[in-house]
Amino acid sequence: MPRSDPTRGTKLTSGFEDDPDGDSLVGSIVREGHIYSLAATNDLLYTGSDSNYIRVWKDLDEFSGFKSNSGLVKAIVICRDERVFTGHQDGKIRVWKTSAKNPRVYTRVGSLPALKDVLKRSVKPSNYVEVRRRRKKLWIKHSDAVSCLSLVEDQGLLYSASWDRTVKVWRIHDLKCIESIKAHDDAVNSVVATVWSGESLVFTGSADGTVKVWKREVGGKRSSHILVQTLLKQDSAVTALVTSHVAVYSGSSDGAVNFWEMGEKKLLKDGGVLKKHRLAVLCLAAAGKLLFSGAADKKICVWRREGRVHTCVSVLTGHTGPVKCLAVVEPTVEDGRLLVYSGSLDKSVKVWRVPYY
Repeated sequence: MPRSDPTRGTKLTSGFEDDPDGDSLVGSIVREGHIYSLAATNDLLYTGSDSNYIRVWKDLDEFSGFKSNSGLVKAIVICRDERVFTGHQDGKIRVWKTSAKNPRVYTRVGSLPALKDVLKRSVKPSNYVEVRRRRKKLWIKHSDAVSCLSLVEDQGLLYSASWDRTVKVWRIHDLKCIESIKAHDDAVNSVVATVWSGESLVFTGSADGTVKVWKREVGGKRSSHILVQTLLKQDSAVTALVTSHVAVYSGSSDGAVNFWEMGEKKLLKDGGVLKKHRLAVLCLAAAGKLLFSGAADKKICVWRREGRVHTCVSVLTGHTGPVKCLAVVEPTVEDGRLLVYSGSLDKSVKVWRVPYY
């Protein structure tokens, strides 16, 4: 089992906060590998890169690290029970947990799908689906890179999206795949599962230029997802999704951010388009009235929502490569500002404090 890795060579700069009422760069972490994924709790930051390492940071210092020989780390989500799920280029999802004796030590405690489930299902021809011409694979396995993960802990479900055009649904207590959704006609780049307006909804965005809405329906001991709405059809690939308490946002390869709001009969209606980036929007994050968009133009735009009107109140600059991922931690009562992490293909993670407008 891979264990925590005591590593060397971290380059860290930190410590200027020029304007207590404005945006400020708190610090910058530079490590080997382009940063592809981030996840944050109140005191820990997890970063995933093409070096195959998942690094764990505390107060901008390296706290731990663990490695999987599985290609770059494209997605990270954290459970309340402190398990960490990571999605990888090889199409698999790994599960990690800290040692009870030493919180700095992480061991791999499972993978999705589990080997026993693969062996059990592999004997039945009906469990195979065609993934490419003249090529079949078990329906519980992704046949291409896992692009993103979304966790709904109250329902005990993990959603994984893949370049194989599917979204798979996993029960997190026993790590079993319970459903595979043929979601799109091209790679699925983003998935967000949430309970919204009393409905269990899943939003998917794809390189085929569409954003789709799926509703989870429960019947007896089984559940399934049905397509209820297609929000967007365009030539540009959909590259990122996020939900706030009032809207759904999608980022596209043309630099635009589209958004939708809940309308009548619990259907989403078009809210408009936000245009500020010159190149592809690669990541989105939301907190309260704020929306953050990171892009290939190396910038992070901070949008404030008032009613249906969005205003770009700030642009965070400093990265020298495309901004690939974002994570936001809610403010403390004492501070009153959001902690925002941005990961870039310039091999750095930057840490910002942004007013909670």
